[in-house]
Amino acid sequence: MTLVAACLLTAAANAAPAPGQHDTLTIGIAQFPSSLHPDIDPEVVRSYAMGFVIRPITAFDANWQNTCLLCTELPTLENGLAKLETRPGGGQGMAVTITLKPGLSWGDGEPVTARDIAFTWRLGGNPASGFSNANPWSRATSVDVVDDRTAVLHLDRVRADYAQWDQILPEHIEGPVAARAAAPGDYINATSFNRAPVTPGLYDGPYLIAGYDSGSRIVLEPNPHWSGTQPGFRRIVLRHIDNTAALQANLLSGDVDMVAGEGIGLTIDQVLALQKQHPDSFRYTFKPSLTYEHIDLKAENPLLADVRVRRALLMAIDRQTLVDRLFHGTQPVAATWVNPLSPNYDASVPAVKFDPAGARALLKDAGWTPGEDGICRNAAGERLSFEFGTTAGNRLRELQQQVLQSNLKNACVEVTIKNEPARTLFGETLKKRSFTGMVMYSWSSNVTETPLRTLGSSQIPAAANNYGGANYPGFADPKMDADIAAAEGELDPVQRKRIWAEMQRIYADRLPVLPLFFRSEAHVTPTWLQGYAPTGHADPGTDWAENWRPK
Repeated sequence: MTLVAACLLTAAANAAPAPGQHDTLTIGIAQFPSSLHPDIDPEVVRSYAMGFVIRPITAFDANWQNTCLLCTELPTLENGLAKLETRPGGGQGMAVTITLKPGLSWGDGEPVTARDIAFTWRLGGNPASGFSNANPWSRATSVDVVDDRTAVLHLDRVRADYAQWDQILPEHIEGPVAARAAAPGDYINATSFNRAPVTPGLYDGPYLIAGYDSGSRIVLEPNPHWSGTQPGFRRIVLRHIDNTAALQANLLSGDVDMVAGEGIGLTIDQVLALQKQHPDSFRYTFKPSLTYEHIDLKAENPLLADVRVRRALLMAIDRQTLVDRLFHGTQPVAATWVNPLSPNYDASVPAVKFDPAGARALLKDAGWTPGEDGICRNAAGERLSFEFGTTAGNRLRELQQQVLQSNLKNACVEVTIKNEPARTLFGETLKKRSFTGMVMYSWSSNVTETPLRTLGSSQIPAAANNYGGANYPGFADPKMDADIAAAEGELDPVQRKRIWAEMQRIYADRLPVLPLFFRSEAHVTPTWLQGYAPTGHADPGTDWAENWRPK
């Protein structure tokens, strides 16, 4: 058999199904991305949607192992693709070689090259770009383009995450846009990912965005220039239904085939009830995850400045009863942002126990005493009252909110509920830090990701960084900053875990947010869908969506 014939047979075997044989997959999502740019706005729903169409260089798979998606081989010190080097002026850095797989193309047929890596580095290294990616391009001080497929990135220092690199951008599409950006914020506003999202040349994944209705739906179709495993569907539709009760009704009626499971679909109680009522209608998967549900506390709010107040808030809420009643005990209570599943978890950090009497005593010690209406006041007559927001339409979150509101009232703390659609909450309120008190949502982190984006003082969103950080509480602690830097630069896993333990103790002592629980992600998929593998971390299963196909 000739090589050409063999390739044709392989392509035929991997081809999409014939029309009518589940050639379209409709996925219900309860949130909609505020931006489609892969490196701007750290939203789970954005990562989920973009996983179909643009790939990171590396990603952690469902077994939590770092793997090459666009590269031929992970760089390591052992294989020589990562090397220690002396930097100009002294000090030690690293040289990391990335070799792209052969045959990679953008959706318009233009080759994906090392020049795209260099362009993405130049753009992402500029604070005005507003990038908030997990593996920042600013780690590199320079990039050498060796040839079309090979680039060497020179890192500013020794880093443990040297083999983790995010999506690259098409220079031939985004280069002119970036060149026209004269002022901070211009690029974010003008990027083709938001202005012209159906441009094929933006994407290097197995699917392209063929249709886009803002706030409503995203239509995906196979990328004719994709050189990997051919995708199994002629069309995938991401349909936005922000009310989770309506989303469940659409699933049962067949208007959607499945719901996204990465915290942007049905709530776990809905899925548990569905499984009981319709055990054979769908496939149900419950994946323990690193997704961390918590309540941000606005650092600049003077009523929250005293750590005794913050600790009292946590002592006042009955998190264990909350997870037992709402989640049937499937969601473990959190002591910090680090999940017990993480290799860097420190079990010696104690979780704060539910103690309403202790909470009231701590508030009294901080100068807060109950008034005639039961709400605490200080010596200046100020009420201990906060606005409390979350994603509107998420029935379970709103129920959690009501339980926590009642808990806090019993400790003489008043919270006023102020919820917003997810797109507004994540795209404006958190990004611009315009909330005043408390906001409940989740962080999704990667397997070994440090808390730089969410706890580093350099990552507090501000006009200077085009609101590109994700430290929404505004937490600033010099020791935490130093520990984050030390953890990022420590290659010895034993020493790195020691540093992580110190960060967890700082977090538990300072309480910049109120830890709630870690989610077990509930996935509801059709029984005829094969190849679906949820990951349980920030790299979504859609990064391998070319393996999804009908039975």
